[in-house]
Amino acid sequence: MKSDNQLSVSSEVGTLRRLLIHSPDRGLGKVVPSKAQDWLFEDIVHLDTMRREEYDYYVKILLYFLDPEKVRGKIKEIDADPERLFYKPGSTAYFNSDKVVDIQKLLAEILEDDAIRVKLIASICAVERCSFKIQDKLKEYDPTELAKILISGSLPDLYMIFAPLPNFIFTRDIGIVINDHVLLNKPAKAARTRESLLTQYIFFYHPQFEGCRNNIIEIPDNEHHFLLTEDELKSDYHRSTLEGGDVMMVAPRHLLIGCSERTTLYAAQQVMKLLFERNVVDTITIVKIPKKRDYMHIDTVFTQVKRNVWVLLGSIARQGDEAKKRDVLHFFAPKEDPDRLQIMQFNKGWENKPTEIENLEDLLTDISKNDLGCNEPVEFIYSGNNEFPFGAREQWTDSCNLLALKDGVVIGYDRNDKTLEAFRAKGFRTVRAKDLLEEFEAGIASPETLQNTFIMLPSAELSRARGGSHCMSLPILRDGF
Repeated sequence: MKSDNQLSVSSEVGTLRRLLIHSPDRGLGKVVPSKAQDWLFEDIVHLDTMRREEYDYYVKILLYFLDPEKVRGKIKEIDADPERLFYKPGSTAYFNSDKVVDIQKLLAEILEDDAIRVKLIASICAVERCSFKIQDKLKEYDPTELAKILISGSLPDLYMIFAPLPNFIFTRDIGIVINDHVLLNKPAKAARTRESLLTQYIFFYHPQFEGCRNNIIEIPDNEHHFLLTEDELKSDYHRSTLEGGDVMMVAPRHLLIGCSERTTLYAAQQVMKLLFERNVVDTITIVKIPKKRDYMHIDTVFTQVKRNVWVLLGSIARQGDEAKKRDVLHFFAPKEDPDRLQIMQFNKGWENKPTEIENLEDLLTDISKNDLGCNEPVEFIYSGNNEFPFGAREQWTDSCNLLALKDGVVIGYDRNDKTLEAFRAKGFRTVRAKDLLEEFEAGIASPETLQNTFIMLPSAELSRARGGSHCMSLPILRDGF
């Protein structure tokens, strides 16, 4: 499948045209409680429910917006198939869209090349410390089945040969498109090494990305990383790790990078150097958030809904800061607080002193007004309607982690009641994914005319994985403003 260079993302809310996803695979059903933390998955899930009752709705909504001919008038037929063949790459009934693209499909396609196949099997087996017999056995499988094995860790008989990749459904973390470049991740945890390796092979070898090979950016390690002590390797100032949930392309010449539990200051600095040298952006704002598991990436604490509307967690924004300042303890707190939100903005020629921005609302207001040219007032919707304890509870289940399908139309989880209340108070319609699909099928509504809408995705199982619709997407083509 050869294609022109179709990498172009210059905002978070321009109409979405093409993205990479990965449907929950058989590996997710293999996560055991004793290994969940090591495999970076928060809980064990019921795989069939996660697929059939939740993620499949996400796929149908994406297709209706990006590639409607694949689903229009066919929803009942698709839902009636107990085997779910429509959703399975390689099946005869697979939707096979070139706009909503499962990364497993791309992996299977590059594995058709014998040279790539041999190299990738050897690389994976080296990383996973497999026996020579297993390496030899993997060569027997056809590309479609081999792709499933390399992702899920399980053979067709469900025998596990290595760990699953439960986080691969969060395609945002494997890379991020910045204008016409793609930045590949450098995962913080060893459990995600295989994801990173598979992603490298796909972007460097798949014909779809042939035209942009020179625009693929890999983050370098510390030049002398092999000489560093164990303590130095744990330090933000020496370690080079970055995940896509900490990178947001908010405007054509402005990028946000989060420093978090998963992304280090060293990696942020390396990315800043590379992007400024290549003239990809003019401004990079580094947002340092507390290193806490419940935050993880910046897209778990804020995302953009519309050019002038953002959803965010009040406790680390101005709201939370003002509450702290009313507390006498604030005046005696240590000046160097590791959990303090810090925002520094750098422009090309970054050796000059950066600008410090006091809080998230000021940063996001500036982006909306000055980068995106909004004339309307900038508005904020707070997780849990900023009510205790719902702000923190709903942020934990991804109230702030939303994917904009177009300006003002987002998809997120149905379980965050107080946040949905806040959306309705700002004039947004909230509608269940199932009901919206029925409206589309009946011709009552259409993706083209939809405005100011929060599409509610079923989320009982998906929310256990600690990632929302923003995490479950890697946009590679959006309309510009």
